[in-house]
Amino acid sequence: MRAFGLKTWIWNNGWKTGLLLAGFPVLLALICFALGLLLVAGEAHSFRQGLRDAAGIVPAVLPVVLVVTAIWFGIAWFWNQRILDFLTGARPVTRQGEPRLWNALETLCISRGLGMPRLAVIEQPARNAFASGLSRATGAVTVTRGLLDALNDRELSAVLAHELTHIRNGDARLAVVAAVFAGVVSLPGEMLVRAGNLFGNHGPVTTGRSSSRSSSGNDGKGGAAALLVLLSLAIMLVTWALALALRFALSRNREFLADAGAVELTQDPDALISALRKVAAQSELPRLPAQVQAMLLESPGETLGKKWLATHPPLDERIRALIRFAGGRDPGPVSVLEAAPAPAEAPMPAAAPIPGSPWWRQS
Repeated sequence: MRAFGLKTWIWNNGWKTGLLLAGFPVLLALICFALGLLLVAGEAHSFRQGLRDAAGIVPAVLPVVLVVTAIWFGIAWFWNQRILDFLTGARPVTRQGEPRLWNALETLCISRGLGMPRLAVIEQPARNAFASGLSRATGAVTVTRGLLDALNDRELSAVLAHELTHIRNGDARLAVVAAVFAGVVSLPGEMLVRAGNLFGNHGPVTTGRSSSRSSSGNDGKGGAAALLVLLSLAIMLVTWALALALRFALSRNREFLADAGAVELTQDPDALISALRKVAAQSELPRLPAQVQAMLLESPGETLGKKWLATHPPLDERIRALIRFAGGRDPGPVSVLEAAPAPAEAPMPAAAPIPGSPWWRQS
């Protein structure tokens, strides 16, 4: 991996993060307009009047929405890790509580002069992990109990090195920002669906006793209302699609780079391949939101039918890349029973740092 490529990737992640934040007010204005269309649909006498009335509501509603969203972003900025802990059930750990996990990560950090991230454990039998944090200084690595029990020390070091690389490359920051962004976008979409259903169930109806003139007027008004509701729902679908497009912001190439970073740190591609095989045998955490699933080491819910929307490349592709470019050896797929808890072994020291050499080699 050339330094130029890595630096470009890190810059790219920063650019994507800035673009998400900069485009957010525009998206909020669009959402406010959709809400305005629903509010005026029942009273509008024509489609054009409904558009004008909805546009007039936006300046009054948008400041309130911006303030509420700013509060949400502030909460997410300062307490994003606590929110993730709440969603995943993770708990922070110390050296005394998890000496094996702590020592493995500390060894990797010392070998490359990196700061020690916050460590947390999810008490679940699934085998998975993820990195989070808005900066290297606030980075965090979270692993499941099943991962700790199933992997030996070499494999555990390889997985931790993979997550450290996500923090180093800025992938963790982009994932957190995308999760917060997608959460705000998807909420109005759900509200619009509920409001649309409510309008459909309780909208104005025309009785048979009305005069022909009144019936004609109501038909025209009802037609305009229907068009306004359809336009509002169309905007809702656009916002939903934009939230879905955030998955593309989390490029699948980041997993290949993180795998390469793990090999660079540990000099042990075989351990990473073996760890990925064991993770694949039992990696599902189905109760996690989709935005958190996208941050995991392996996201098993993404099937071949969702290939173009997947945030992770197929695990077999990652393993083939490790074999081809790092000289790793594949032990083959393992079952849950075959990947039984491994006995503790002496931790394998990471490769000694070369004086004056950065984490990623320059050539």
